[in-house]
Amino acid sequence: MKHLNLIRAIMFLVLTNSYVMLGAQHLVPLEDFFRNPEKSSYNISPDGKHFSFMAPYESRMNIFVQKAGSKKAERLTSETDRDIAGYFWANDNRILFLKDNGGDENYALFGVDIDGKNQKCLTCFENVRTQIIDDLEDQPDEVIIGLNKRNPMVFDPYRLNIKTGEMVMLAENPGNIQGWMTDHEGKLRVAFAIVDGVNTQILYRETETDEFRPVLTTSFKETMGPEFFTFDNKYLYATSNINRDKQAAVIFDPSTGKEIEVLYENDNYDVSGIAYSRKRKVITAAVYTSWKRERHFFDDESKALFSRLENELKGYEISISASNKAEDKYIVRTYSDRSLGAYYFYDKKKDELTKIQDVSPWIDENQMAEIKPISYRSRDGLIIHGYLTLPKGVEAKNLPVVVNPHGGPWARDNWGFNPEVQFLANRGYAVLQMNFRGSTGYGRKFWEASFKQWGLNMQNDITDGVYWLIEQGIADPDRIAIYGASYGGYATLQGLVVTPTLYAAAVDYVGVSNLFTFMNTIPPYWKPLLDMMYEMVGHPEKDAVQMEATSPALNAHRIMTPLFVAQGANDPRVNIAESDQIVEAMRKRGVEVEYMVKDNEGHGFSNEENRFDFYRAMEAFLAKHIKN
Repeated sequence: MKHLNLIRAIMFLVLTNSYVMLGAQHLVPLEDFFRNPEKSSYNISPDGKHFSFMAPYESRMNIFVQKAGSKKAERLTSETDRDIAGYFWANDNRILFLKDNGGDENYALFGVDIDGKNQKCLTCFENVRTQIIDDLEDQPDEVIIGLNKRNPMVFDPYRLNIKTGEMVMLAENPGNIQGWMTDHEGKLRVAFAIVDGVNTQILYRETETDEFRPVLTTSFKETMGPEFFTFDNKYLYATSNINRDKQAAVIFDPSTGKEIEVLYENDNYDVSGIAYSRKRKVITAAVYTSWKRERHFFDDESKALFSRLENELKGYEISISASNKAEDKYIVRTYSDRSLGAYYFYDKKKDELTKIQDVSPWIDENQMAEIKPISYRSRDGLIIHGYLTLPKGVEAKNLPVVVNPHGGPWARDNWGFNPEVQFLANRGYAVLQMNFRGSTGYGRKFWEASFKQWGLNMQNDITDGVYWLIEQGIADPDRIAIYGASYGGYATLQGLVVTPTLYAAAVDYVGVSNLFTFMNTIPPYWKPLLDMMYEMVGHPEKDAVQMEATSPALNAHRIMTPLFVAQGANDPRVNIAESDQIVEAMRKRGVEVEYMVKDNEGHGFSNEENRFDFYRAMEAFLAKHIKN
């Protein structure tokens, strides 16, 4: 008997240890989801002789360059306070990059030679934001940029010499221009304006010596969105929903303000963009998103290229992220719902595809969860599309759930690798994402259905998704949390107000809490859009009763759910006062609220160590409230 008990004890220890080891093997470290990629943002020089990429240096993303065919890379930049926001090749020997300070989004433009020398700031002006209008691919020493230097509310276009730093203003913004566009020769010929607060206008000129003249004025609810000029610089390729619900690929005549040809339209989804070959001077594809990104090809050569790549890279979505000027060398990027994918180099002349780098080699895609498309009907009859992610290897029954409404709100969730979703699924949570009304890509009617519906029907769409998940038996109704950022943070807070018993926990990340103060603290360059915001969100005087009812901070007395709030102190879009208000209101009532503020961050946490802190705290918070 003693021997039998000893054997049982040993077997118990072996089985227990095996279970712990198995659990440890599948529980992916938090840092692996949110650390900087090993290498990313690959690009190629115009002559095709060098690769460039971004990689961590002292936990910040910096720029590296290596010769094609070489394994040795040289670091060009040494930024340690903030990630470089983005970069591009100005010519074969110089790279330009953008960087802000502490998340204030006042990006400055810097230049550096590909040997790491001669780094200088080209637009370091206090409280000024730099936009890139045209990189002027055929003019190696110049770019066209936009600066709100003269007036913080508007951007003037400048031609900038990247060698001397000399800038020449190309036009003075009269106060209503929201964007500028060049032709294929780098001539500034199109402007996009707001008139009467809620109408959009396209202005055009034949040459840079002519005055801009208005050629098309529409309600902001209608879109004529020029993408680029035709190759004779006469007409414009554009996406348009004028006289239709879905945006289509069209040709637009800027001299008459008329649409002259429809190139492609989809009955169910907006066309979001048009691609082209600069070298061959042909349009190649129209792009739209169903539950995945899709392409309608105009060009057999491009269709054959993608078919060739897809045949070798089965199971992954593919994009061509860069090419040289001759368009015979390409950087190819792959991804899926379970992988951040890899970068490849494709030599078209040799027909050789070579793997360059996995983006996050520490992620084992076999341990990641599948993201499946779903749909349900809202209470007023709209079809709401979304995505459901279930923990891997777990029965889809009575699961703890994190509901994750997206930001924007006039944006959408897409299929692909989402580190937040995979992290939550790896911790045992099902994740529900939904493209509630107002989400883009589903047509004008669906978008307009969101107007003045913050906290109302937009919120109902989220709630209806939760009820659908409960009805399916997937969600444990006692273990549902809601988490969102920006507008998703607002939806999180409003969910606690309008359905105070539905959620067991909530995480608000840089979310709006008071619609009145939010409107008063937007960045100065958003102010020309205020009349549109009033029509889309609400007017602080005309719609005061509704806005008060849909401002979570003003209705915090209804909130009973434990809450975790995270905020960047320098956020220019959602001011820190938004988070301060809801936290103060909750604490006055004695409701549990955790509050994390990062002094060196803005609208979301960019610095790696801050991301780790946030998700570590969120993991503990959710485990406390919705895990068994």
